[in-house]
Amino acid sequence: MKRIAILGCENSHANAFLREIRENAAYADVQVVGVYSDDAEAAQKLHDAFDVPVMAHYADAAGQIDGLIITARHGDHHYEYAKPYLGSGIPMFVDKPITVSEQDAREFAAELAKNHVRVSGGSSLGQDTYVVQLRKAAVEQVGGRTLGGFVRAPYQSVNAYGGFYFYAQHLVEMVCEIFGRFPISVTAKQNGDCIHVLFHYENFDCTGLFCDNNYHYAACRMSESGTECYAIPSTDEWFAREFAEFYGLLGGNPSPLCYAEFFSPVFIMNAIDRSLQSGREEVVGRIEL
Repeated sequence: MKRIAILGCENSHANAFLREIRENAAYADVQVVGVYSDDAEAAQKLHDAFDVPVMAHYADAAGQIDGLIITARHGDHHYEYAKPYLGSGIPMFVDKPITVSEQDAREFAAELAKNHVRVSGGSSLGQDTYVVQLRKAAVEQVGGRTLGGFVRAPYQSVNAYGGFYFYAQHLVEMVCEIFGRFPISVTAKQNGDCIHVLFHYENFDCTGLFCDNNYHYAACRMSESGTECYAIPSTDEWFAREFAEFYGLLGGNPSPLCYAEFFSPVFIMNAIDRSLQSGREEVVGRIEL
């Protein structure tokens, strides 16, 4: 059996993953030894729906599991929840936002590397069919080189889970997947309830539109000979693909991204936040390991 624990039960990921384990025969060898949330009611709901044990503390499964899923709503909890398990080297799924602070991102990545932990996760939008298709077109230069792009996604200006950072990685992950993990800099401006961002790459810019509590997604790539655009519908397939990727780690697959790539959205979100405050173009940092 592949024994796992789920830390953070407050969002749809925990329910979707437990449903996959229960209903997909491919995961008959996965056993959930416990779930934890600082919201006791959320953990109890999972116990009632899926008959999984509730842990009293997030470290209670340390040394007892083969893999860890961290999907707390507040990104500030992710590194904290991972710490008791890092030394065991077990693979991890870490939901968006991977962390909120750049300092946590640097420390978290260093610990993952030190313990050779294979990791997956981030925003589920990276798993979307249209996002994958646009990335493939960009890599293969379909229609010629990329001249620019546009990505739209929601954010939440007010919430108890880190404000802007709670939802922002969805848009950022789409940009990273399609146009590249390492934009050089960003320029951001608030206009009404929307945030407009220019992601500056070496040879082109991409535009991002964050819409406050407006849950529509879209992505476009502009090439030398045309424009490819998609409205992106929400789908449970995102969660299924995320869990399949994590299950692959349990079976020995390598991480889909290197640590610098995996944590790049944290540094992009922080640069956007700085640009909103400063009114200037802000350089995007990155991890060097």
